[in-house]
Amino acid sequence: MYPNINSIPRTLFDSDHELFRDMVHKFLMLEAVPFHEQWEQDGQVDRELWRKAGTQGFLSPTVPEIYGGAGADFKFNAIITEECTKLGLSGIGWGLHSDIAVPYLLNYGSEQQKQAFLPGTVNGDIIMAIAMTEPGAGSDLQGIKTTAVLEGDNYIINGSKTFITNGQLADLVIVVAKTEPTAGSKGISLFLVESHREGFSKGKNLKKIGMKAQDTSELFFTDVLVPKENLLGELNQGFNYLMDELPQERLSVAILAIANTEAILQQTIAYVSERKAFGKPLSSFQNTQFKLAEAATDVTSTRVFVDKCLELHVAGSLDAATAAKIKLQATEVQCKVLDECLQLHGGYGYMWEYPVARAYADARVQKIYAGTSEVMKLIISRSLFQ
Repeated sequence: MYPNINSIPRTLFDSDHELFRDMVHKFLMLEAVPFHEQWEQDGQVDRELWRKAGTQGFLSPTVPEIYGGAGADFKFNAIITEECTKLGLSGIGWGLHSDIAVPYLLNYGSEQQKQAFLPGTVNGDIIMAIAMTEPGAGSDLQGIKTTAVLEGDNYIINGSKTFITNGQLADLVIVVAKTEPTAGSKGISLFLVESHREGFSKGKNLKKIGMKAQDTSELFFTDVLVPKENLLGELNQGFNYLMDELPQERLSVAILAIANTEAILQQTIAYVSERKAFGKPLSSFQNTQFKLAEAATDVTSTRVFVDKCLELHVAGSLDAATAAKIKLQATEVQCKVLDECLQLHGGYGYMWEYPVARAYADARVQKIYAGTSEVMKLIISRSLFQ
């Protein structure tokens, strides 16, 4: 058993949530943990894991029962993220699928689109991705170059995307494209593009510093024909939809970040209690004690903030600035604490077989995706002077 580093009890979850947590943990221990190292070598998880997770209700839990889901609250999504993260399963792309991509379909899709796709996103037959980032446009969504031109009853999509999570496995991709190229943010629309469509190709599975079991890809669109019915939501409202959904995405990143930091800090406390230097446990040295005291304080304060934001989000009152604050706080604390934890492991901390090494490599991207730390600061600062 690892030590409890949080002195403030969590009050978010009821008995149903905790029963669900136990189910998720047992499933992951059986179906994911033994295979994750191989998935890191393969660059993606086994597709069969998605189908098995679907039968257990671990995919898209917020989807209403009418479409095959459980109609659960977002706390269930958080539990899944926490349990995957605590076990070091950084390659499972359920968070991107359930927390980020599926909500666009749920919130803006037509009834026809929902009936066609949502059941598959729940049972594991349909894996989703969202294609925003381009080679020349990251955090600046207004700078995208991908276009969708209406010709008759179809849109013709041309362009390319990069750094797309679930890119290799995806069956259905939400593509962000310009429909009014000269209108800036007011000329962006979203499209549902099935992976089988002619002209849609998946590039190489990108090699990354961390999250090695997570497939991350380039996507290419060459005269891809999609029917008008595949427009997601209203024409030229894509940018507004993206802005509306980003708070949940950033909260999801924060949930992952703090769960990861807690797990590695607990492991580090156990490690320094056993590891000796100069004939004494590392935990007996004042430097070790002070470093861990600072880390535990950062983690506890961030955990309380994350849980409050989760509570606000479930109540429908998490605003964009607060979501930016928690994403900034959780990811910055994560990278800071994991660096200290790796240092306390000494040379072993640099070995890939140790969880702290994997976590250190996985964590760095958290300050980049879903909006960089610098963008988070811009959003927060703007809210101060309204």
